Amino acid sequence: MNTAELIRKKRNNEHLTKEEILFLVNGFTKNKIPDYQFSAFLMSVYFNGMSKEETSALTEAMLYSGKVLDLSSIKGIKIDKHSTGGVGDKTSLILAPIAAAAGVKVPMISGRGLGHSGGTLDKLESIPGFRTDLTLTEYKNVLKKTGAVLIGQTKEIAPADKSIYALRDVTATVESIPLITGSIMSKKLAEGIDGLVLDVKTGSGAFMQKEKDAVALANSLIDTAKAFNKKVIGFVTDMNQPLGNYIGNWLEVYESIQVLKDGKKNDLTELSLILAGAMIYLGKKAKSLDEGIETAIKILSSGKAFDKFAEIVKAQNGKTDFVIRPEKYPEPKIKEAVKSVSTGYLSEINTYELGMAAIDLGAGRKTKDDKIDPKAGIIFNYKIGDTINKNVVLAEIFSDSKTGVESAKKRIESAVKISKSKPGKPKLIKKVFI
Repeated sequence: MNTAELIRKKRNNEHLTKEEILFLVNGFTKNKIPDYQFSAFLMSVYFNGMSKEETSALTEAMLYSGKVLDLSSIKGIKIDKHSTGGVGDKTSLILAPIAAAAGVKVPMISGRGLGHSGGTLDKLESIPGFRTDLTLTEYKNVLKKTGAVLIGQTKEIAPADKSIYALRDVTATVESIPLITGSIMSKKLAEGIDGLVLDVKTGSGAFMQKEKDAVALANSLIDTAKAFNKKVIGFVTDMNQPLGNYIGNWLEVYESIQVLKDGKKNDLTELSLILAGAMIYLGKKAKSLDEGIETAIKILSSGKAFDKFAEIVKAQNGKTDFVIRPEKYPEPKIKEAVKSVSTGYLSEINTYELGMAAIDLGAGRKTKDDKIDPKAGIIFNYKIGDTINKNVVLAEIFSDSKTGVESAKKRIESAVKISKSKPGKPKLIKKVFI
Protein backbone atom coordinates (compact mmCIF):
# COMPACT_ATOMS: atom_id res chain seq x y z
CA MET A 1 0.00 0.00 0.00
CA ASN A 2 1.05 3.60 -0.58
CA THR A 3 0.85 5.88 2.47
CA ALA A 4 0.45 9.08 0.43
CA GLU A 5 -2.45 7.53 -1.53
CA LEU A 6 -4.23 6.59 1.70
CA ILE A 7 -3.74 10.12 3.08
CA ARG A 8 -5.17 11.53 -0.17
CA LYS A 9 -8.11 9.14 0.05
CA LYS A 10 -9.00 10.29 3.59
CA ARG A 11 -8.32 13.93 2.66
CA ASN A 12 -10.94 13.54 -0.09
CA ASN A 13 -13.38 12.10 2.47
CA GLU A 14 -13.34 8.62 0.98
CA HIS A 15 -13.86 5.44 3.02
CA LEU A 16 -10.75 3.57 4.19
CA THR A 17 -10.87 -0.21 4.48
CA LYS A 18 -9.98 -2.12 7.65
CA GLU A 19 -6.76 -3.30 5.98
CA GLU A 20 -5.78 0.25 4.99
CA ILE A 21 -6.30 1.57 8.53
CA LEU A 22 -4.33 -1.35 9.96
CA PHE A 23 -1.49 -0.58 7.52
CA LEU A 24 -1.37 3.06 8.66
CA VAL A 25 -1.53 2.34 12.41
CA ASN A 26 0.99 -0.50 12.30
CA GLY A 27 3.30 1.46 10.01
CA PHE A 28 3.37 4.44 12.35
CA THR A 29 3.68 2.37 15.53
CA LYS A 30 6.63 0.43 14.05
CA ASN A 31 8.33 3.65 12.81
CA LYS A 32 7.83 2.71 9.14
CA ILE A 33 5.55 5.72 8.53
CA PRO A 34 7.10 9.07 9.60
CA ASP A 35 5.44 11.60 11.91
CA TYR A 36 4.78 14.08 9.11
CA GLN A 37 2.75 11.58 7.08
CA PHE A 38 0.76 10.27 10.04
CA SER A 39 0.12 13.88 11.13
CA ALA A 40 -1.43 14.52 7.71
CA PHE A 41 -3.62 11.44 8.17
CA LEU A 42 -4.73 12.62 11.64
CA MET A 43 -5.62 16.06 10.30
CA SER A 44 -7.64 14.45 7.47
CA VAL A 45 -9.57 12.46 10.09
CA TYR A 46 -10.01 15.59 12.21
CA PHE A 47 -11.70 17.46 9.33
CA ASN A 48 -13.57 14.61 7.63
CA GLY A 49 -14.36 12.26 10.52
CA MET A 50 -14.78 8.51 10.18
CA SER A 51 -17.68 6.14 9.65
CA LYS A 52 -18.71 3.63 12.35
CA GLU A 53 -16.85 0.91 10.45
CA GLU A 54 -13.68 3.00 10.12
CA THR A 55 -13.79 3.95 13.82
CA SER A 56 -14.13 0.28 14.81
CA ALA A 57 -11.24 -0.63 12.48
CA LEU A 58 -9.08 2.11 14.01
CA THR A 59 -9.93 0.87 17.52
CA GLU A 60 -9.14 -2.73 16.54
CA ALA A 61 -5.78 -1.77 15.01
CA MET A 62 -4.83 0.14 18.18
CA LEU A 63 -6.17 -2.62 20.45
CA TYR A 64 -4.13 -5.38 18.83
CA SER A 65 -0.96 -3.29 18.68
CA GLY A 66 -0.31 -4.76 22.14
CA LYS A 67 -1.52 -7.36 24.60
CA VAL A 68 -5.24 -8.05 25.18
CA LEU A 69 -5.69 -9.45 28.67
CA ASP A 70 -7.36 -12.79 29.15
CA LEU A 71 -9.27 -12.74 32.44
CA SER A 72 -11.19 -15.96 31.78
CA SER A 73 -9.41 -17.64 34.72
CA ILE A 74 -11.14 -15.18 37.07
CA LYS A 75 -14.76 -16.07 37.78
CA GLY A 76 -17.42 -13.42 37.35
CA ILE A 77 -18.48 -10.78 34.85
CA LYS A 78 -15.89 -8.03 34.37
CA ILE A 79 -17.28 -4.48 34.14
CA ASP A 80 -15.40 -1.17 34.03
CA LYS A 81 -16.41 2.48 33.97
CA HIS A 82 -14.88 5.23 31.87
CA SER A 83 -15.31 8.97 32.42
CA THR A 84 -14.20 11.53 29.84
CA GLY A 85 -12.85 13.62 32.72
CA GLY A 86 -13.72 16.73 34.64
CA VAL A 87 -13.08 18.67 37.84
CA GLY A 88 -13.63 16.90 41.15
CA ASP A 89 -14.64 13.69 39.34
CA LYS A 90 -13.64 11.00 41.83
CA THR A 91 -16.46 8.52 41.17
CA SER A 92 -14.03 5.64 40.40
CA LEU A 93 -12.86 5.63 44.02
CA ILE A 94 -16.46 5.15 45.18
CA LEU A 95 -18.11 3.00 42.52
CA ALA A 96 -15.29 0.42 42.15
CA PRO A 97 -15.60 -0.78 45.78
CA ILE A 98 -19.42 -0.65 45.63
CA ALA A 99 -19.56 -2.79 42.48
CA ALA A 100 -16.89 -5.17 43.80
CA ALA A 101 -18.79 -5.57 47.07
CA ALA A 102 -21.84 -6.52 44.97
CA GLY A 103 -19.86 -9.34 43.35
CA VAL A 104 -18.95 -7.62 40.07
CA LYS A 105 -15.32 -7.89 38.97
CA VAL A 106 -13.87 -4.42 38.25
CA PRO A 107 -10.61 -4.39 36.24
CA MET A 108 -9.84 -0.69 35.90
CA ILE A 109 -7.00 0.85 33.89
CA SER A 110 -7.06 4.57 34.65
CA GLY A 111 -5.24 7.71 33.53
CA ARG A 112 -3.35 10.65 34.98
CA GLY A 113 -4.49 14.27 35.00
CA LEU A 114 -4.94 15.77 31.54
CA GLY A 115 -5.05 19.57 31.24
CA HIS A 116 -7.52 20.97 33.78
CA SER A 117 -8.95 17.50 34.44
CA GLY A 118 -7.74 15.42 37.38
CA GLY A 119 -6.56 11.81 37.02
CA THR A 120 -7.57 8.75 39.05
CA LEU A 121 -3.98 7.49 39.26
CA ASP A 122 -2.73 10.76 40.78
CA LYS A 123 -5.54 10.62 43.34
CA LEU A 124 -4.78 7.03 44.35
CA GLU A 125 -1.04 7.74 44.55
CA SER A 126 -1.73 10.47 47.13
CA ILE A 127 -2.37 7.52 49.49
CA PRO A 128 1.15 6.75 50.78
CA GLY A 129 2.51 3.51 49.32
CA PHE A 130 -0.37 2.92 46.87
CA ARG A 131 0.96 1.19 43.74
CA THR A 132 -0.64 1.84 40.36
CA ASP A 133 2.29 0.25 38.48
CA LEU A 134 1.36 -3.39 39.09
CA THR A 135 2.60 -6.01 36.65
CA LEU A 136 -0.10 -7.81 34.69
CA THR A 137 0.32 -10.85 36.97
CA GLU A 138 -0.10 -8.67 40.08
CA TYR A 139 -3.08 -6.97 38.39
CA LYS A 140 -4.83 -10.34 37.97
CA ASN A 141 -3.97 -11.44 41.52
CA VAL A 142 -5.43 -8.29 43.10
CA LEU A 143 -8.56 -8.56 40.94
CA LYS A 144 -9.02 -12.20 41.96
CA LYS A 145 -8.46 -11.41 45.65
CA THR A 146 -10.46 -8.18 46.12
CA GLY A 147 -12.79 -8.04 43.10
CA ALA A 148 -11.37 -4.70 41.91
CA VAL A 149 -8.01 -3.33 40.81
CA LEU A 150 -6.96 0.16 39.64
CA ILE A 151 -3.74 0.58 37.67
CA GLY A 152 -2.20 2.73 34.94
CA GLN A 153 -1.67 1.85 31.30
CA THR A 154 1.26 -0.56 30.93
CA LYS A 155 3.69 -0.74 28.00
CA GLU A 156 1.92 -3.89 26.83
CA ILE A 157 -1.54 -2.26 26.65
CA ALA A 158 -2.41 -0.51 23.35
CA PRO A 159 1.08 0.92 22.64
CA ALA A 160 -0.25 2.46 19.41
CA ASP A 161 -2.49 4.72 21.50
CA LYS A 162 0.48 6.17 23.38
CA SER A 163 2.33 7.00 20.15
CA ILE A 164 -0.74 8.38 18.38
CA TYR A 165 -1.89 10.43 21.37
CA ALA A 166 1.51 12.10 21.71
CA LEU A 167 1.26 13.16 18.05
CA ARG A 168 -2.36 14.31 18.40
CA ASP A 169 -1.35 16.46 21.35
CA VAL A 170 1.17 18.46 19.27
CA THR A 171 -0.79 18.60 16.00
CA ALA A 172 -4.07 20.07 17.36
CA THR A 173 -6.02 16.91 16.54
CA VAL A 174 -7.08 15.93 20.08
CA GLU A 175 -10.72 17.02 19.70
CA SER A 176 -11.73 14.43 17.10
CA ILE A 177 -14.52 12.02 18.04
CA PRO A 178 -13.18 9.02 16.05
CA LEU A 179 -9.66 9.56 17.43
CA ILE A 180 -10.97 9.97 21.00
CA THR A 181 -13.07 6.84 20.55
CA GLY A 182 -10.12 4.78 19.31
CA SER A 183 -7.94 6.01 22.18
CA ILE A 184 -10.49 5.25 24.91
CA MET A 185 -11.88 1.99 23.57
CA SER A 186 -8.54 0.38 22.61
CA LYS A 187 -7.39 0.67 26.24
CA LYS A 188 -10.72 -0.41 27.73
CA LEU A 189 -11.13 -3.43 25.46
CA ALA A 190 -7.55 -4.51 26.22
CA GLU A 191 -8.52 -4.95 29.90
CA GLY A 192 -10.47 -8.10 29.13
CA ILE A 193 -13.83 -6.61 30.13
CA ASP A 194 -17.30 -7.97 29.35
CA GLY A 195 -19.07 -4.62 29.66
CA LEU A 196 -18.53 -0.90 30.14
CA VAL A 197 -20.35 2.02 31.75
CA LEU A 198 -19.61 5.35 30.07
CA ASP A 199 -19.80 8.76 31.74
CA VAL A 200 -19.42 11.46 29.08
CA LYS A 201 -19.14 14.92 30.64
CA THR A 202 -20.51 18.15 29.19
CA GLY A 203 -20.27 21.75 30.36
CA SER A 204 -17.65 24.34 31.29
CA GLY A 205 -15.35 21.81 32.98
CA ALA A 206 -15.61 19.13 30.27
CA PHE A 207 -13.58 18.48 27.13
CA MET A 208 -16.92 18.33 25.26
CA GLN A 209 -18.44 21.61 26.42
CA LYS A 210 -21.45 21.45 24.08
CA GLU A 211 -24.05 18.82 24.90
CA LYS A 212 -24.50 17.84 21.24
CA ASP A 213 -20.78 17.02 21.02
CA ALA A 214 -20.96 14.95 24.21
CA VAL A 215 -23.96 13.04 22.80
CA ALA A 216 -22.06 12.43 19.54
CA LEU A 217 -19.05 11.10 21.48
CA ALA A 218 -21.27 8.89 23.65
CA ASN A 219 -22.91 7.42 20.55
CA SER A 220 -19.50 6.76 18.95
CA LEU A 221 -18.17 5.02 22.07
CA ILE A 222 -21.34 2.94 22.43
CA ASP A 223 -21.35 1.92 18.75
CA THR A 224 -17.71 0.84 19.02
CA ALA A 225 -18.30 -1.14 22.24
CA LYS A 226 -21.20 -2.95 20.56
CA ALA A 227 -19.05 -3.69 17.49
CA PHE A 228 -16.83 -5.70 19.84
CA ASN A 229 -19.86 -7.43 21.43
CA LYS A 230 -19.50 -5.65 24.75
CA LYS A 231 -22.45 -4.75 26.96
CA VAL A 232 -22.62 -0.98 27.44
CA ILE A 233 -24.65 1.73 29.20
CA GLY A 234 -23.85 5.40 28.59
CA PHE A 235 -24.62 8.61 30.46
CA VAL A 236 -24.09 12.25 29.50
CA THR A 237 -23.59 14.12 32.78
CA ASP A 238 -23.15 17.70 33.91
CA MET A 239 -19.75 19.34 34.39
CA ASN A 240 -20.86 22.98 34.74
CA GLN A 241 -19.67 22.82 38.34
CA PRO A 242 -17.21 20.60 40.22
CA LEU A 243 -18.47 17.16 41.19
CA GLY A 244 -18.64 17.14 44.97
CA ASN A 245 -16.85 19.95 46.82
CA TYR A 246 -13.21 18.85 46.86
CA ILE A 247 -10.68 19.37 44.03
CA GLY A 248 -7.14 17.99 44.28
CA ASN A 249 -5.66 14.57 44.83
CA TRP A 250 -5.71 13.78 48.57
CA LEU A 251 -8.68 16.10 49.03
CA GLU A 252 -10.66 13.98 46.56
CA VAL A 253 -9.64 10.76 48.31
CA TYR A 254 -10.78 12.38 51.56
CA GLU A 255 -14.18 13.31 50.10
CA SER A 256 -14.55 9.78 48.72
CA ILE A 257 -13.93 8.46 52.25
CA GLN A 258 -16.60 10.88 53.52
CA VAL A 259 -19.05 9.29 51.06
CA LEU A 260 -17.96 5.67 51.67
CA LYS A 261 -17.55 5.86 55.46
CA ASP A 262 -19.48 8.83 56.78
CA GLY A 263 -22.55 8.84 54.51
CA LYS A 264 -21.93 12.25 52.92
CA LYS A 265 -24.70 12.99 50.41
CA ASN A 266 -24.23 15.33 47.47
CA ASP A 267 -24.07 15.22 43.66
CA LEU A 268 -20.92 13.09 43.87
CA THR A 269 -22.78 10.48 45.92
CA GLU A 270 -25.76 10.55 43.57
CA LEU A 271 -23.72 10.06 40.41
CA SER A 272 -21.48 7.40 41.98
CA LEU A 273 -24.54 5.37 42.99
CA ILE A 274 -26.09 5.65 39.51
CA LEU A 275 -22.88 4.56 37.77
CA ALA A 276 -22.27 1.77 40.31
CA GLY A 277 -25.89 0.65 39.80
CA ALA A 278 -25.28 0.45 36.05
CA MET A 279 -22.17 -1.67 36.66
CA ILE A 280 -24.12 -3.97 39.00
CA TYR A 281 -26.85 -4.35 36.36
CA LEU A 282 -24.37 -5.09 33.54
CA GLY A 283 -22.64 -7.53 35.90
CA LYS A 284 -25.96 -9.41 36.24
CA LYS A 285 -26.22 -8.78 39.95
CA ALA A 286 -29.50 -6.90 39.38
CA LYS A 287 -32.38 -7.32 36.91
CA SER A 288 -32.67 -3.64 36.00
CA LEU A 289 -30.77 -0.37 36.27
CA ASP A 290 -33.11 0.79 39.07
CA GLU A 291 -32.54 -2.43 41.00
CA GLY A 292 -28.79 -2.02 40.48
CA ILE A 293 -28.96 1.49 41.97
CA GLU A 294 -30.97 0.19 44.96
CA THR A 295 -28.33 -2.51 45.51
CA ALA A 296 -25.58 0.14 45.35
CA ILE A 297 -27.41 2.28 47.94
CA LYS A 298 -27.72 -0.70 50.33
CA ILE A 299 -24.05 -1.65 49.95
CA LEU A 300 -22.91 1.93 50.55
CA SER A 301 -25.10 2.40 53.66
CA SER A 302 -24.05 -1.00 55.09
CA GLY A 303 -20.36 -0.02 55.25
CA LYS A 304 -19.33 -2.88 52.93
CA ALA A 305 -18.13 -0.44 50.24
CA PHE A 306 -15.77 1.32 52.65
CA ASP A 307 -14.41 -2.02 53.87
CA LYS A 308 -13.86 -3.03 50.24
CA PHE A 309 -12.06 0.26 49.51
CA ALA A 310 -9.70 -0.33 52.45
CA GLU A 311 -9.13 -3.91 51.20
CA ILE A 312 -8.22 -2.67 47.70
CA VAL A 313 -5.85 -0.02 49.13
CA LYS A 314 -4.10 -2.65 51.27
CA ALA A 315 -3.83 -5.10 48.32
CA GLN A 316 -2.13 -2.38 46.24
CA ASN A 317 0.35 -1.59 49.03
CA GLY A 318 -1.36 1.59 50.26
CA LYS A 319 -1.25 2.57 53.94
CA THR A 320 -4.78 1.97 55.21
CA ASP A 321 -4.08 4.04 58.36
CA PHE A 322 -4.79 7.18 56.31
CA VAL A 323 -7.97 5.68 54.87
CA ILE A 324 -9.32 4.65 58.27
CA ARG A 325 -8.16 7.88 59.96
CA PRO A 326 -7.81 10.48 57.18
CA GLU A 327 -7.34 13.27 59.74
CA LYS A 328 -3.81 11.83 60.31
CA TYR A 329 -2.75 12.90 56.80
CA PRO A 330 -0.01 15.61 56.73
CA GLU A 331 -1.34 19.17 56.73
CA PRO A 332 -0.51 21.59 53.88
CA LYS A 333 1.72 24.56 54.74
CA ILE A 334 -0.65 27.15 53.27
CA LYS A 335 -4.40 27.47 53.85
CA GLU A 336 -6.25 30.53 52.60
CA ALA A 337 -9.87 31.54 52.06
CA VAL A 338 -11.51 33.12 49.00
CA LYS A 339 -14.50 35.20 50.13
CA SER A 340 -17.53 36.51 48.30
CA VAL A 341 -17.55 40.25 47.54
CA SER A 342 -21.32 40.46 46.97
CA THR A 343 -24.69 39.00 47.94
CA GLY A 344 -27.00 37.03 45.66
CA TYR A 345 -27.21 33.59 44.11
CA LEU A 346 -24.40 31.51 42.66
CA SER A 347 -25.51 31.51 39.03
CA GLU A 348 -22.46 30.36 37.06
CA ILE A 349 -19.10 28.65 37.57
CA ASN A 350 -16.30 28.46 35.04
CA THR A 351 -15.29 24.97 36.09
CA TYR A 352 -12.32 24.91 33.72
CA GLU A 353 -10.82 27.85 35.65
CA LEU A 354 -11.27 26.03 38.97
CA GLY A 355 -9.39 23.06 37.51
CA MET A 356 -6.59 25.37 36.36
CA ALA A 357 -6.53 27.06 39.80
CA ALA A 358 -5.93 23.64 41.38
CA ILE A 359 -3.01 23.12 38.97
CA ASP A 360 -1.59 26.54 39.96
CA LEU A 361 -1.60 25.29 43.56
CA GLY A 362 0.35 22.16 42.59
CA ALA A 363 -2.47 19.60 42.21
CA GLY A 364 -1.66 18.98 38.53
CA ARG A 365 1.10 19.26 35.96
CA LYS A 366 1.96 22.17 33.68
CA THR A 367 4.76 20.13 32.09
CA LYS A 368 5.13 16.35 31.98
CA ASP A 369 8.05 16.50 34.43
CA ASP A 370 6.20 18.48 37.12
CA LYS A 371 5.78 16.79 40.50
CA ILE A 372 2.32 16.84 42.01
CA ASP A 373 1.71 18.08 45.55
CA PRO A 374 -0.87 15.56 46.84
CA LYS A 375 -2.07 18.00 49.54
CA ALA A 376 -2.72 20.86 47.09
CA GLY A 377 -6.24 21.74 46.02
CA ILE A 378 -9.50 23.54 46.67
CA ILE A 379 -12.61 23.01 48.75
CA PHE A 380 -15.41 24.79 46.90
CA ASN A 381 -18.26 25.23 49.35
CA TYR A 382 -21.27 26.07 47.16
CA LYS A 383 -23.35 24.79 44.26
CA ILE A 384 -25.16 26.65 41.46
CA GLY A 385 -28.44 28.01 42.83
CA ASP A 386 -27.16 28.45 46.41
CA THR A 387 -27.66 31.74 48.27
CA ILE A 388 -24.39 33.63 48.74
CA ASN A 389 -23.91 36.31 51.38
CA LYS A 390 -21.15 38.90 51.28
CA ASN A 391 -17.88 37.77 52.91
CA VAL A 392 -18.81 34.08 53.11
CA VAL A 393 -15.97 31.67 52.29
CA LEU A 394 -16.62 30.55 48.72
CA ALA A 395 -13.52 28.40 48.62
CA GLU A 396 -10.59 27.26 50.74
CA ILE A 397 -7.24 26.73 49.03
CA PHE A 398 -4.39 24.47 50.11
CA SER A 399 -0.78 24.24 48.97
CA ASP A 400 2.79 23.78 50.10
CA SER A 401 4.01 26.47 47.70
CA LYS A 402 3.35 30.23 47.74
CA THR A 403 4.06 30.45 44.01
CA GLY A 404 0.59 29.71 42.64
CA VAL A 405 -1.59 30.92 45.51
CA GLU A 406 -2.31 34.44 44.21
CA SER A 407 -2.93 33.17 40.67
CA ALA A 408 -5.30 30.48 42.01
CA LYS A 409 -7.24 33.05 44.07
CA LYS A 410 -7.69 35.31 41.04
CA ARG A 411 -8.87 32.37 38.91
CA ILE A 412 -11.43 31.34 41.55
CA GLU A 413 -12.73 34.91 41.95
CA SER A 414 -13.13 35.31 38.18
CA ALA A 415 -14.71 31.84 37.78
CA VAL A 416 -17.70 32.66 39.97
CA LYS A 417 -20.74 34.67 38.88
CA ILE A 418 -23.20 35.88 41.52
CA SER A 419 -26.54 37.27 40.33
CA LYS A 420 -29.63 38.83 41.91
CA SER A 421 -32.03 36.33 40.35
CA LYS A 422 -32.03 32.66 41.37
CA PRO A 423 -30.94 30.32 38.55
CA GLY A 424 -32.21 26.81 37.96
CA LYS A 425 -29.97 24.04 39.25
CA PRO A 426 -28.16 22.10 36.50
CA LYS A 427 -29.56 18.66 35.76
CA LEU A 428 -26.94 16.10 36.78
CA ILE A 429 -27.91 13.38 34.28
CA LYS A 430 -28.49 14.90 30.84
CA LYS A 431 -29.06 11.73 28.84
CA VAL A 432 -29.06 7.94 29.37
CA PHE A 433 -28.25 5.35 26.69
CA ILE A 434 -29.41 1.88 27.74
